[in-house]
Amino acid sequence: MLSESADFLCRTTDYCAPELERSLAWNDPTVVVASPLAGELLLSAEDLAGMPLGECVVFEGL
Repeated sequence: MLSESADFLCRTTDYCAPELERSLAWNDPTVVVASPLAGELLLSAEDLAGMPLGECVVFEGL
């Protein structure tokens, strides 16, 4: 079931640092996520700037 709104909580270990934020492309074909949405999507600038998984920064030791 889909709702008109959603609450998103994020636990962090430090203050916000926008210059360190990363975004995975919402439609990356290597990350198969079934979406019940159809039609044109309204995406934020951050979502539009998402990178393919193969180009994402990898953090060692995680």
